[in-house]
Amino acid sequence: MTPTADTLTALDGARTTSISPLLSPAMLRHEHPMTSGVADTVLAGRAGAIGILNGTDDRLLVVVGPCSVHDTEAALDYARRLALKASELRSELHIVMRVYFEKPRTTLGWKGLINDPELNGTFEVNKGLRMARKLLLDVSALGLPVGCEFLDPITPQYIADTVTWGSIGARTAASQVHRQLCSALSMPVGIKNSTEGDVQVAVDATRAAGASHVFPGINTDGLAALLTTAGNPDCHVILRGSAAGPNYDPDTVSDTLARLAAAGLPERVIIDASHGNSSKDHVRQGEVVREIAARLASGERGIAGLMMESFLVGGRQDLSLGHAADLTYGQSITDACMDWDTTASLLDTLAAAITSRR
Repeated sequence: MTPTADTLTALDGARTTSISPLLSPAMLRHEHPMTSGVADTVLAGRAGAIGILNGTDDRLLVVVGPCSVHDTEAALDYARRLALKASELRSELHIVMRVYFEKPRTTLGWKGLINDPELNGTFEVNKGLRMARKLLLDVSALGLPVGCEFLDPITPQYIADTVTWGSIGARTAASQVHRQLCSALSMPVGIKNSTEGDVQVAVDATRAAGASHVFPGINTDGLAALLTTAGNPDCHVILRGSAAGPNYDPDTVSDTLARLAAAGLPERVIIDASHGNSSKDHVRQGEVVREIAARLASGERGIAGLMMESFLVGGRQDLSLGHAADLTYGQSITDACMDWDTTASLLDTLAAAITSRR
């Protein structure tokens, strides 16, 4: 006897209020196709990042941009300015624009442009995916490589071909799902220490991501598939501090390099100037960057790159769902960011540090 509809709902759908169709990655890639110019930017961007991580390129990798994109027009405005600066400093810095669409949350809040592009709780994810891919293509068309955090394991199928550098956040560094995902991605991926400050979890994740894995996922047609990966040798640790304080000091960097060596991994780290390393104080970010620049100029080894949160207008603002029109143009609605003028000055400082190191 077949169970009743009510019984089937109780068994498998008691807490699911609706299931809506999602466009396939193949359809989105057809709507917003890769061009040869963008492909060249992505491949050159990846090669540059890998060269820096492997020590064959003596520049500094700098990932800089908004905490999380909520306004594609403002993000593209920022990208145009950053592209000019990246070209000016290309001999010293390999600049990648931070273009993050997924916002991990400790409790609740706006989850990012892909999840809620209208900023009003309507969760038009298909629209968010379209907006995200188009922006990534538009930024890359400027000759500026992009970096994204990967939070949802399905999302990369929609956008990963456009991404030069990826990251895994502090809340998911210990996740087997995300370690497997890293092993499949075609770009370098930075993995952060935990929110509690555990660096070993990032080292372990880097080692796991370098290995081959077999796991379920989806293919570009959106169908369930079994993925077999070769492993990603270009993963690396990001030191982002914690609630207990910063961890970009020379002793912690040295200890992290030793942990990597003990695990048989390349000795390289990226410093995140935001989050716990600046106590989420956008003004303090500048102090962190200037200290790292001085240490690089003096020849400190192991620091391959730096991350900064930056937007057109400094600070942050609160989002009231459904009132996007009231927001200040070019100011973050998530973590506080440095303003553009401060960012440009700090990029000059970093470039000067690399020149001194040489």
